[in-house]
Amino acid sequence: MIIDIPQDKEPIGYVWGEMVPGIGPAAAAFSMAVYQHTTLGLREFEAARLRIAQINGCLFCLDWRTERAGVKVEDGFDAAVAEWRTTEVLDRRAKLAAEYAERYALDHHGLDAEFWQRMLDCYSQAEIVELTMCLGSWLAFGRLNHVLGIDAMCVLPGH
Repeated sequence: MIIDIPQDKEPIGYVWGEMVPGIGPAAAAFSMAVYQHTTLGLREFEAARLRIAQINGCLFCLDWRTERAGVKVEDGFDAAVAEWRTTEVLDRRAKLAAEYAERYALDHHGLDAEFWQRMLDCYSQAEIVELTMCLGSWLAFGRLNHVLGIDAMCVLPGH
């Protein structure tokens, strides 16, 4: 970790809440809103989230599994996401979510008309906007945690 954390402070709370009080709590609220208010199905949500985690290398994000009503994706889902092009484990929406996550993170200038048509065939415009906001959150905050070296200590509030 490259940030000096006082011994009596929890690293995530300190970095996200105390170090930059005008920004950190707002960022944390946005990060949590993605989980609390999503309308996306669990599998496409997790496919996109895990693909961003794989690209970012955020240790916590790679280990985390979103839970809804006591349900999480199955063991091995992360491996299927990494192989989204060829896996038979993911349905069309989950594959597209993983593809969008990868292209959003690595080649956003390459999102062409053919890709958008495939997205619009499976997702409503509102779902595309929501997924895009989720991707932005995960890309930014997972990368922030990894770059600062606090990803190994990350705990979401309430978990």
